[in-house]
Parts: sequence; C-alpha cells; structure tokens
Amino acid sequence: MIVIVDFGGQTAHLIARRLRDLGSPCQIAVPKDALSLISSIQAQGIVLSGGPSSVYEKGAPTISKTIFSLGIPILGICYGFQLSVKLLGGKVIAGRSEYGPAEITMKRHYSQLTKNVPNKFTIWMSHGDTITSLPKDFLVVGSTKSVLFAAAISEKRKLYMLQFHPEIEHTDYGNQLLKNFISICGVKKVTHTIDPKLIITSIKKIVNQKYVIGAVSGGVDSTVAGTLVAKAIGDKFIPIFVNNGLMRNDAIDTVAQIFKTFNIVPIIVNVEKEMLKRLKGVTDSEQKRKIIGAFYIEVFEKEMDTLLKNHHDVAFLLQGTIYSDVIESKGSLHASKIKSHHNAGGLPKNMRLTLLEPLRDLYKDQVRQLGKKLSLPDEFVNKQVFPGPGYAVRIRGEVTADRLKRIKIADDIVLSELKKAKILENVYMSFPVMTGAFSTAVKGDGRFYGEVIALRIIESKDVMSTVWTKVPYEVLQQISSRIVNEVPDISRVVYDITTKPPATMEWE
Repeated sequence: MIVIVDFGGQTAHLIARRLRDLGSPCQIAVPKDALSLISSIQAQGIVLSGGPSSVYEKGAPTISKTIFSLGIPILGICYGFQLSVKLLGGKVIAGRSEYGPAEITMKRHYSQLTKNVPNKFTIWMSHGDTITSLPKDFLVVGSTKSVLFAAAISEKRKLYMLQFHPEIEHTDYGNQLLKNFISICGVKKVTHTIDPKLIITSIKKIVNQKYVIGAVSGGVDSTVAGTLVAKAIGDKFIPIFVNNGLMRNDAIDTVAQIFKTFNIVPIIVNVEKEMLKRLKGVTDSEQKRKIIGAFYIEVFEKEMDTLLKNHHDVAFLLQGTIYSDVIESKGSLHASKIKSHHNAGGLPKNMRLTLLEPLRDLYKDQVRQLGKKLSLPDEFVNKQVFPGPGYAVRIRGEVTADRLKRIKIADDIVLSELKKAKILENVYMSFPVMTGAFSTAVKGDGRFYGEVIALRIIESKDVMSTVWTKVPYEVLQQISSRIVNEVPDISRVVYDITTKPPATMEWE
C-alpha cells in the first residue's frame, strides 16, 4: 500500500488513479492524518502531492519532519518536493514560474527511479516557486533550461523528488517513473479494474425502492451514468432533459435514442425563455454557473413534486459528475477553487433531493471505458464533450438571444469543417468562443466593427492536462473564412494555442 499525502493539488487524486492502474493499492490522506494512516496500514511507500500554496505562505499545509525518518520510500512531487526541501534544510524562493511542457535532461547518475528512462524527454510543469539549494545528501538527476533542480534524489534516505508531474498524461515516461517508484517500495501488484456490475449493485443498495430522476444532457457522462441507473432500477429511473437553449442541437435526439433501449421515455422540460431571462445582465462566468445550477435544481424539484403526486416516491437526483468537476470546484481540503461546476460547486446548499453520482471518482477516459463495457454505441461513448452550462460559458459577457444564435452557427461550422477534414474524431474538444472583444474589419470596401471569435481545439484523455491541436493551416483558413462570412457581426477569428496548465479547458 502507498499513501498519498494530499496538499491540495489538482492532480493528487490522479496520482492515486495512475498508481492503481499500474497495480499498486493506495490511499489518500490529508496531511494531519497522514502519519497515523501510514502507521496503521504499514505503508510501503509515500507520495507527497503537489498543491496550490507556496511553502512559505502563512497557513500553507505541512507535515511533521518525522515522516522522513520512517525509512519508507518517499516520492515528492512539485509542492511535495519543495516542502521536503524546506523541512530538511534546503532553500525555496519565489522564482521563475513554469507552466506546461518543458524538456528535462537527465544526468549521468541514474537511480532506481529513473530506470528505463531516456536522457531527454518532455515533462509537464506547474509551479510558481523555485528550489535554490538542496538539503544534505541530495543529488541532482534532472534539469530543464530554467529549473536546475527538476529531479533530485537521496538514495541513502530513500527520498525521490520531482519538480514536474509524472502523473500528467502529457509527461513522457511519467508512468515509467511511477512504475519504478512502486518497484522501489516493493509493493505487490494487484489488478485494478472498473466493474460496471459492482457499480450497478451499489446503486441498487443505495436507492433501495425509491425513484431516481436523472439530469441528462446527451453528453458522455450523463449518458453513462443514466445507463448504469437504468440497468439497476429499470423504470424507476426517470431521465429529465432540461432544454434551456444552451446545449447543442443534437442533445435532445441523443437522450431520446439512448433510453429507448430501456423502454424509458425522457421528460423534456422546455425553459429557453426563462433561462435567458435569468441570465439577463449577468457577465461573470462564476455567477452564470451558479444561476444555471440553481435553476436546474428548481426544475428538477418541480418535476419531483409532480411525480410525488402521481405516487412516484422520488428521493434521488442522478448527476454525471466526474472527478475533474469535483476537484476544479475545490473538491479537497487544501485545493484551490478553479470554477464552480454547475453540478458541483454551483449547486444550492438546501436541496430536497439526494445526489446520486456513480461516476464521481472517475476520469473522462475511464467513463468512456465504462461506456464500452456497458455496450453503448461508439458514437455515444466517443462523443465530444460539452460543458453542463453549455454555451453560457462560451459566451464572454452577457448571454443574449442574438449572441446565442451566432455562437451556434459558428459551432456548427467548426464541427462540420473538422469532420470534413477527418480531424474531429482525434480531438477531445473543439469550440468557438464569443470573446466580448471587438476589432475593426473591412467588409465590402467599408469599415466594419465586430466581435472577435476565438477558436479552441484541444486533445486530452482525462481533462487534467491538454495540448492544442495542430490543425492544418488550410482547415483553419476555411473555418475562419466561413465564420466571418456566415456569422453576423463577427470581424475576425483567432486560434488559442495555450496548454492546460496554465489555461483551463474553457474560456473563463
């Protein structure tokens, strides 16, 4: 067993996922509980996670120095490395920030940690502080152009430190480094799989004889979650699609098609006008998410009242919440809040329905794997993701009927051109953004002043990191030409080439 000490990093849970995938059982602990857990389960290894704090911040999470004298192998990642350095007598300062890809050069001295790892490879950074001196007995084994101490070890003390994130999918050889650490710890490997039968059994136990209403959107997460519940309780599951006008045009058809298999007819609630009314004058994305989240619950509770009158004992609300939604909404003690997902941090506090979230601890690629195990058609399992708050978070500033109409036209253009170029199936997400920025253009030999649309096309598996897609210039040109010609009041199109980190998936 390996214990992961969670200092609030966005990817602390992802470390656990990677270790389990590689065959190591593990548990996550907050710093104050870590030593007692390590002792009680006789942990064979410890991982100190990343985190959003600076080690010198007042109230920054820390841990007792005792942990370094237990004789148990420790892997420090990012903040975990910096905290170890501070506690053991080295020095950390506010230094050069580094976010996204970097190239590491490994030194000649190799340890067990760097077995089967090449001299140079791409890593993923996300840090704001810099280590300027290492504690006694540490040896530098890897550096980047701007970070001298990108990897350091003390074999004698069984301490292995990385400034970068091996758990991120875009770090080359990240899994190999974690695999090597598991080997150092001497953990006996076990097979870890996600079994849909176990999830279905768990749903039956939780729900008992109650009815469940489900928030379904036609997206991958709610489709897989809804399928699990339909298999568990049959017609006691009542899917509800809230047609608020903010979703893609094919969403209703997808929902109807999926549940037809179970002889379940979804309830469609049309609230487009009311949704626009509630968003009138609202420009802040956080506020939009909370308004949308609260409105969803209001609609579901109204439907619940109708069902109760018809003798349906409704007690649960199914949501397709996945782990990336949870952690970005400050899902752990020391985590930083990135944004309030409408189905996590955006929900109202006083709800009459109990949430049912069978996918809460899974990542997007795991949800897709689960969908395949449930024999869902590839067209649904591999469907491009779309945010729960829909176009509202892709329109910077106020959401109006006119701007909503424009972004839908632009979105259709992006999808159709990527599909025509046979690129769509290889991207994780593609979308236009109404930026709220305006620029001058020339149309018909006259001056025109219109809004700028930004285009974001990215690749990812688990949503925790992304790279931008290298779309051929001629495809970008075709998308741009069509948007400025076919979408009213648009002056120009720009392409976003920012990775995550530092950017988030959406433009907020």
